[in-house]
Amino acid sequence: MMLSEIIWNVNPEIFRYEGFAVRWYGLFFAAAFYFGYLIIDKFFKNENQPEGLLDKLTIYMAAGTIIGARLGHCIFYQPDYYLANPFDILKIWEGGLASHGAAIGILLSLWIFAKKTNNSYLWIVDRIVVVVALSGFFIRMGNLMNSEIYGHETSLPWGFKFLREFAPGTPLSNIPISHPTQIYEALSYLAIFGFLLMYYWKNKGKLKEGFMFGIFLISLFTVRFFVEFLKNDQVDFENNMFLNMGQLLSIPFIIIGIYLVIKSLKPKTEV
Repeated sequence: MMLSEIIWNVNPEIFRYEGFAVRWYGLFFAAAFYFGYLIIDKFFKNENQPEGLLDKLTIYMAAGTIIGARLGHCIFYQPDYYLANPFDILKIWEGGLASHGAAIGILLSLWIFAKKTNNSYLWIVDRIVVVVALSGFFIRMGNLMNSEIYGHETSLPWGFKFLREFAPGTPLSNIPISHPTQIYEALSYLAIFGFLLMYYWKNKGKLKEGFMFGIFLISLFTVRFFVEFLKNDQVDFENNMFLNMGQLLSIPFIIIGIYLVIKSLKPKTEV
C-alpha cells in the first residue's frame, strides 16, 4: 500500500504538572547543549586545552544563542511590533526565535570569548560549527513537535497533515498535505554534522583555520536557502517577495563561507 499522507497531531507538551509544562522543544534545545558540550569536551581534551575553558565557552555560547535568536526574530521578522512593544522582547516563552539571529549571536559571543581568552577566533569557530550543525538538527525536530515552520502543499507521499494548526473539528479533508520542511532541514543538518565530525577526526593536527567554518556556512545556508522555496512565509511582508527574509539573510553567510574556504586553501607565503 502506497503511503499517501502522514497525520501529525503530536502534543508539543511532554507533560504538565500544576501549570508547569515540559515541552519537546525545550527538551531538544537542552539536548543540543548537552551533546554539544560532550563533543567539544572531546575536542579540547584531544588538543590538551586547559580545564575550565569549556565551561566559560558554554556560558558565552548559551547567551549568544538565546539573545541572538530572540533579537533576530524581533528585528528581522516583526520590527514594527517590537519597536512599539519593546518589553515583549523579553517574553521569550511566547515563541519567536530566528536561526539567522542565533548564528549572528553565536559568532559575536565567540569573538568576545576569543578576545577574553587570547585564543584564535577561527580556531574556536572551526570546532564550534560541528556542534552548531547538530544543534540545528535538534531545533528543527523541536519545530516538528510544535507543528510549526512547515511547507507548502504537496502531493508527495511523505507529506504531513499538521492537525494542530487548524481549529478543532476541522474536517481532515480540508487540511492540506504539506511539505515537512522541518525534517528536510533536520536531516540535512545532521548530514553536515556527520561530515564535519569525520573531517575533524580524520584531519586532527593539520586542520586549516577557517576551512571547517567555511564549509559549514556554505552547506548549511545553501540548504536553508533552497528549503525556503518550499516553506510558508513566516510573516505577512514576505508574501510578495521573490526571495524571502530567510533566503536574503542566507546569502551573506554563503559568500563569507566561500571566502573562508578559498582563503584557507591558499598556500601561505613565506616572509
